[in-house]
Amino acid sequence: MGSESLHAGRLSATRSPRRAGRIERDPDSARMGTLNHDQLLVLLLGLATLLGSARILGEIARRLGQPTVLGEILAGILLGPTVLGAIAPAANAFLFPTAGPNALVMHGMTTFAVVLFLLVAGMEVDLSTIVRLKRSAALIGCSSLLMPFTIGAALGWLAPLAMGREPDANALTFSLFLGVAMSISALPVIAKTLMDLNLFRTDLGMMVIATAIFLDLVGWTIFAVVLGLMSPSSASATSITMTVVMALGFAVLMLSVGRWAFHRGLPWIQANSSWPMGVLAFALTVALLAAATTEAIGIHAIFGAFLAGVALGDSPHMREKARRTLEQFVGSVFAPLFFASIGLKVNFLAHFDLGLVVAVVGVACVGQILGGSLGARLAKFPPRHAWAIGFALNARGAMEIVLATLALQAGLINQRLFVALVVMAIITSMLAGPAIQRILRRRRPTRFAECMHAKSFVAGLHGTTPEEVIRELTAALSRSHERLIPDDATRAALERESIMATGLANGVAVPQGRMRGIDRPMVAVGIARHGVDFRAHDGQPSKLIFLVLTPEGAAEAQLELLAEIAKTFGDRAVARAALDCRSFTEFMALLNTGAPPEAPHAPRTLPTAAAASPSPQQPASAPHPPPTAKVSSPNPGP
Repeated sequence: MGSESLHAGRLSATRSPRRAGRIERDPDSARMGTLNHDQLLVLLLGLATLLGSARILGEIARRLGQPTVLGEILAGILLGPTVLGAIAPAANAFLFPTAGPNALVMHGMTTFAVVLFLLVAGMEVDLSTIVRLKRSAALIGCSSLLMPFTIGAALGWLAPLAMGREPDANALTFSLFLGVAMSISALPVIAKTLMDLNLFRTDLGMMVIATAIFLDLVGWTIFAVVLGLMSPSSASATSITMTVVMALGFAVLMLSVGRWAFHRGLPWIQANSSWPMGVLAFALTVALLAAATTEAIGIHAIFGAFLAGVALGDSPHMREKARRTLEQFVGSVFAPLFFASIGLKVNFLAHFDLGLVVAVVGVACVGQILGGSLGARLAKFPPRHAWAIGFALNARGAMEIVLATLALQAGLINQRLFVALVVMAIITSMLAGPAIQRILRRRRPTRFAECMHAKSFVAGLHGTTPEEVIRELTAALSRSHERLIPDDATRAALERESIMATGLANGVAVPQGRMRGIDRPMVAVGIARHGVDFRAHDGQPSKLIFLVLTPEGAAEAQLELLAEIAKTFGDRAVARAALDCRSFTEFMALLNTGAPPEAPHAPRTLPTAAAASPSPQQPASAPHPPPTAKVSSPNPGP
């Protein structure tokens, strides 16, 4: 490594934050192949800036009802050559050097991130769903795969340079890639869309999920073949055939023998290791070994990680807590880093080709929507449901971006097509939810937190009667909703109060009213620590009071809000913790976490060897929760 690292050190010299000019290289660190002080400082600053920006913009996108991946990519675009590179090129070059040790470390971290992301995506694949709905799922899957794949592959073959192929790239490989890019779906985005519309557990929702799983498995297998064709070692027909055969053989082995071995081994690991760290370490080890195997075969490491995720996730012994912990670990750190790093690679403005973007988006949407809808009609779905299935499968999301990134890195596509594919992935993900809502005439459920405002939270109510408290809360609502007339709102709530008591258990009350003149539901929250008699059935005074106002024709929205409040604060611990909230921010933090904050001086103990292993007096399985059914649930990231 000596000469290579020395050469890399020369290439990566950048400005030092402490002095003008070039970074002073430590000869010993360069000789050993390590980062010196200045390079490490730049790396840490760059990672902190990238991750922090990605998380902030991802949360903003989520608040706006958009996929978090949209905000994460936008963070990279702002910090990359598109914006920061144009405004302050020196700052961009300092934080994110494109050559040298820092660039290599960043590339390694983003590769590791996408490997973990594909592991989590694979764990969302439920093979039993395909088995249950095998005929219909296969029919819809084949139709929604073949139509966009055929159109994309034909365009890639007939007009390769116009569609964005690199001049020296193989024509057949590009054609196959474009076919896959037009036909793959994003299971996490689809599942999240169906959950938001309360369609996930319906017959239509289960069929969409089963079809998306089928598309993921087949699409990634085809892409593995494409990766094999792109491999530099696959120069002859014999080596290409061997690569493809070995890739398919490894897939069969992982989904048969691998599944069986993991199913048998997970209980032993859970019984003899700390929970859930032992299972998480095992899952990561398996994923990295599988990724290394496919990389050695000649295809990308992500294919192995995806197969490992499918094989591990199919076992009922992979407990829900372990799944969610791994998903949160990857989704909160590694996925944002990967998607934000995409914006560092390309100048999106300089390589934005409107004609190519329109062509890619049009071909992708027409092929997938028509293919999915036709397959659903053949499977005897009614026309309205068939169109909804087509639009649901059209969501590409993060999976499309992963494909495009790998193709760009391999020199198969140019930056114009890369930008077009990223734009297509974002547009199709944003389109799915509203399109399904309109087709099925199904509105999005009303969420309690979305109807609240900081100005409508009253930490200390002074009223001693229901009427006085309601007047305080309507006054608070009028501060955040100028069109609301407090006297009319109070009258509507008191009329409802005179008909039926609104006090619930755990010291909660939900006075409510329907009224004209408002266009959306509103919720005010007040805390009366002295207690107010809202005639609760348990006879206790109410201290946590929610005023719910809905438009006259929004009976369903009112029921959804009341049900969510009753469910959330039916937990005595949550209801008690809410009384300690001194601000709207603390109250929202309680809603998001579902648990009260820890005591400021609570003792914290580090795990010991004795705590990490089961004692003879305690059964090894005692700390573990019972097995739970697998439910596909995506990250608010990608």
